[in-house]
Amino acid sequence: MTSVPSPVGTTEYIPHPHLMMKAARWTGAQSIVLEEVAKPTITAPKDAVVRITHCTICGSDLHMYSGAMNSAMCKGDIMGHEAIGIVDEIGTEVEKIKVGDRVVILPVIPCGDCEYCKREEYSLCDVTNPSKELQNMWGHRLSGILGYSHLTGGYPGDQAEYCRVPSADLTCLVVPSDMPAKALLAMCDVLPTAWHGCELAEVREGDVVGVWGCGAVGLIIQRLAMFRGASHVYAVDPDLHRLAIAKSFGMIPIEPNKDGKSSEEQILTLEPRGLDRAIEASGFRSTCSTAHTIMRKIGLEADSSDTVSSAIQATRKCGNVALIGDFFFSTNDFPIGMLMEKTITLRGGQLMAQKYYPYLLNLVLEEKFDPSFIFTVEGKYFFDIPVTQI
Repeated sequence: MTSVPSPVGTTEYIPHPHLMMKAARWTGAQSIVLEEVAKPTITAPKDAVVRITHCTICGSDLHMYSGAMNSAMCKGDIMGHEAIGIVDEIGTEVEKIKVGDRVVILPVIPCGDCEYCKREEYSLCDVTNPSKELQNMWGHRLSGILGYSHLTGGYPGDQAEYCRVPSADLTCLVVPSDMPAKALLAMCDVLPTAWHGCELAEVREGDVVGVWGCGAVGLIIQRLAMFRGASHVYAVDPDLHRLAIAKSFGMIPIEPNKDGKSSEEQILTLEPRGLDRAIEASGFRSTCSTAHTIMRKIGLEADSSDTVSSAIQATRKCGNVALIGDFFFSTNDFPIGMLMEKTITLRGGQLMAQKYYPYLLNLVLEEKFDPSFIFTVEGKYFFDIPVTQI
């Protein structure tokens, strides 16, 4: 019988006697507060408790911070799903990691036994997310995800001094003790998410690729596309600083609406045949048109299809479009006719991180790819920062 991890909420932690810790807690839209809470402990035999040494913020945390997911949050929820640390405790059925191991904590929580996990489609796990709301919204549930609202199970996150990690043998990845923390932090989520985007788009040698978004994930997707043999990579972003970073890595920068021309118009001028693969990595907050900006402001849509529409139009007939920017709700004016008639394959989904290891770990260890470039400033240890609100 599968041992199902329990998605306990922050207030349901079973603490060690008199032992507290600091954690970044959601207290409402645009309010994340550093507070003391009870330290977590083992609640299921496949759990581990990890002492967090380094953590960082994901772009998808902004969905909760901005208030876009208020209905799926509870005051006091612990944020975060990108962290590394040292194993502090393990449950009785944990076999692959031991106390004292240095580990990367992956965001997605798989059971390992359902049909999706057996196919290595871990983010679609049938077991680890009890959310009835998500079931009603989509007809099915995703896997549980650490620190990412009650739609994905209500698991407390790892922007904390300690984190209870369910399904620890699958959710924790043992890594070398001397490996740079920046590289490991990038491997928690950003690197496997970027690789997943290239996999969904089926980026191959010789392809012409376009990537909408030059944030951390978008920049790594662009460099991975080149690593996989793409002949040209177009980087689309309205932020000129981000475009300059992409250009410094050899990408072709595209600023939407420059000289009155949309991103797809600019790309098709340079590539009349169109892109072989297009990847949307900017997320559901991205709007380019006045119509979608207004619809989002007045609540007629929660996601915007502006960037997706641009990607579809810029992609050649029989090309591929991948969505990695974490769309969650609904949109209007989606170009379904253009998608169908151009015979374009459209795919999306959360990262299947466990599937891509140990390949990605070896890639970094062998110095074939270094994802740590996304961290440009050496920061102080998170819990030494004397602030009450971040």
